Amino acid sequence: MATRNQDRSFRSLSGLERTASTSRVLNLAAVASQNAGDPEYEAAPFFKAASLNGAVIIKHRLRADEQFIFDTSKKIATKVIIPFERTDLSLGGRSLFVGQRGWQDMLAQLRGNADDEARDVALLEALDELPSLDPFLLREHLNRREFKIANCYFAISNADLDRMQRFVSSEISKLVDLAYGGQSGANSNSSKLVSLLLSGQDDTRLEPLRLTLGLEGENFREGIFSWKGFLYYKWVLTSLWPELRSVISELTEIKIVGPRDYELMGQVKDVGKRVNEAILGQVKKVRATLQVYDDAFGELTQAGNPMAFRNFLLKSPEMFITLGERTGMVSHIASFWRYRFPKGRALSVELDELFDILQDFHQGLGEEEDKLANAFAPKIIREEPAAPEIAKVAL
Repeated sequence: MATRNQDRSFRSLSGLERTASTSRVLNLAAVASQNAGDPEYEAAPFFKAASLNGAVIIKHRLRADEQFIFDTSKKIATKVIIPFERTDLSLGGRSLFVGQRGWQDMLAQLRGNADDEARDVALLEALDELPSLDPFLLREHLNRREFKIANCYFAISNADLDRMQRFVSSEISKLVDLAYGGQSGANSNSSKLVSLLLSGQDDTRLEPLRLTLGLEGENFREGIFSWKGFLYYKWVLTSLWPELRSVISELTEIKIVGPRDYELMGQVKDVGKRVNEAILGQVKKVRATLQVYDDAFGELTQAGNPMAFRNFLLKSPEMFITLGERTGMVSHIASFWRYRFPKGRALSVELDELFDILQDFHQGLGEEEDKLANAFAPKIIREEPAAPEIAKVAL
């Protein structure tokens, strides 16, 4: 068999130097180089410690030999890499996992100073709560935790934000129509309700919705955030699916250049087939989970049964984590593939690099059975004597 090329920069830190983030990677070193001198960036940094503010943060799928450093079993961990030289990531860096045994002591050594240490620790713990590093959800989550961070860290364009707002507005229009009883000005009310839901802040104008759903305090806040997460991932899937179809198609069209090893080519063909099947499988699972939401929301807006949606919101934080992990898996594949093989350029690669890319994809996708929809599907209760009527939402 031919000697494998040991230069795997596409998977190393050096491969991240030109990109700020994906659903799996937040590259603070790139944000620093792109925004040096910007007043907002200087006034509201991500971390207070300068060393951390040049870190690369990755949602890392744990291997079997990495599980022992945690007290509890987990699939995805938040990895913090502090480069030796942030202008040359190929030199490597020091790293730790949030939540591994002794991680705060390790972090204290890497930070370099004691100022605002509690704030940086709390921020890392907040990042670890999320299933992925999607910019919109990251911004929403950190706003809820009252972290004041410059907008340049959240790479979602105004155009995408506008498109998402329109998507969410169309999704909840039935709820608005129900809440306002067909009154005039529904479009304006829909826009206001979307703004309230996306604001991430408590607002007394959502109180009728809270009363309708019969949720208290933190359950309501967590449920509303997870609801936004479901809406976000539903929106993501509408734009992501065409990209994934391109990846699946290009996997069968890509041309091998350079030395060929027929044994390795057979392995590439096999792994490529399994990657395609796993992508389709993950999309199917994501859609099944989103269907749980659609069914519960339909009970609220079409059957006038708020208890079904209430039950969904109570269980949604658990579902949201798995949904985010699965969406993040396929989103990372689409974004990395297009980063490595830009549109308009030759679709060619050396054999060993393609094998490593596909192997990385396959390991990241996972192939465990999906029991989520059955485990968390809300029980539809059509005869609930205590179920209140849909409240009118005052905006």
